[in-house]
Amino acid sequence: MRLWVVAVVALVLIALGLASRRWDRLRIGPLAWIAVWGAAIWLVLSFAFIVPVPASVMNIYMGIVILALLVYLSSDRERLERAKRPVVAFLTERRFAPYLAAVVLLIPLLVVTNIYLASSAPPVAPAFGRSVHPAPPDQITVHEQAINLVTLNNPYRHLEDDDPAAFADHLANGRRVYYENCFYCHGDLMRGAGIFASGLNPIPTNFQDVNTISQLQESFLFWRIAKGAPGLPPEGGPWDSAMPAWEKFLSEEEMWDVILFLYDFTGSRPRARHEMEHE
Repeated sequence: MRLWVVAVVALVLIALGLASRRWDRLRIGPLAWIAVWGAAIWLVLSFAFIVPVPASVMNIYMGIVILALLVYLSSDRERLERAKRPVVAFLTERRFAPYLAAVVLLIPLLVVTNIYLASSAPPVAPAFGRSVHPAPPDQITVHEQAINLVTLNNPYRHLEDDDPAAFADHLANGRRVYYENCFYCHGDLMRGAGIFASGLNPIPTNFQDVNTISQLQESFLFWRIAKGAPGLPPEGGPWDSAMPAWEKFLSEEEMWDVILFLYDFTGSRPRARHEMEHE
């Protein structure tokens, strides 16, 4: 997260608050404060996160923010009356008539212009072919530890045969990790149809498809989960994925456990290394 963006926005809000209290001519009414706070939160959501917030998620967040600000505005009768005064004056007083007419004409004009630009934009071919499953690097660093992806194996996979009870515990932990963190995008049934899926590019992987995780080694999934969208190589783009680098939030055991759960839930088996070597 870019903390400097949050700091700049906070300093501007503090400066506006102090100026409003100190000088009457700079006093900001409640309606203007609602607009200022809405703009400040939009700026933080748009520019403070290293991984871009998808458009669908942004719409949900801003909808919640606007609703909360309106609830705050209407929670006090005096505050609400102060907010209504400039609106009523703008709509009813003769001195604002030219500005009101301009707004009435400008709104449909902007809508029509936006529709025209969206419908007339020429299709643009991608700068390069995108690989759905880009080749992983030979080595990555997770939690300050160098990991060789060529020889990496899931350290808990052997428990499936050696200690089924312990394996069941890892599956249960993987289920917890998935439904606390992953299902928002990948969905309840792992079909890539979570509530935020439509705002992602590319859309989340459908793990139920036989051509996805059953064709991959567990080390590949560990790499993609640990590094997320920021660790996607150029041949995997263009992308606008919101998948974070989960190594910042999950332990290695939690990442391996959720991989076990992915395969178990979908009834898939990870691709064995000898299959890759014989191709």
